Amino acid sequence: MTPRPRRATRRRGATVFKKCAICHIVDSDKNKVGPSLNGLFGRKAGTHPDYAYSAGMKAAGDGGLVWDETTLREYLHNPKTKVKGTKMAFVGLKGDDDISNLIAYLKQYPK
Repeated sequence: MTPRPRRATRRRGATVFKKCAICHIVDSDKNKVGPSLNGLFGRKAGTHPDYAYSAGMKAAGDGGLVWDETTLREYLHNPKTKVKGTKMAFVGLKGDDDISNLIAYLKQYPK
């Protein structure tokens, strides 16, 4: 029998976010090395104000990529596969639990 996945929590997501916090911020709308993730869900990819996105990320947004749980999960598994030409150097999160927890954490910061 496979173990049942744990329920995603913001607390565990805050721990996962520490990997992201090197480049991103979520509790305000200011950009760092990467764009702010505040109000991420529902945002068209490559459109946060005052951030210099890669041509690949802009093209993904122009092609219809909007951040929701599904698209973010795919991106976080392998950013360079989901968005060709992204300048994000992070290799991604391999664990589904980590991604679920991170999503729960990010959702508490709507715009």
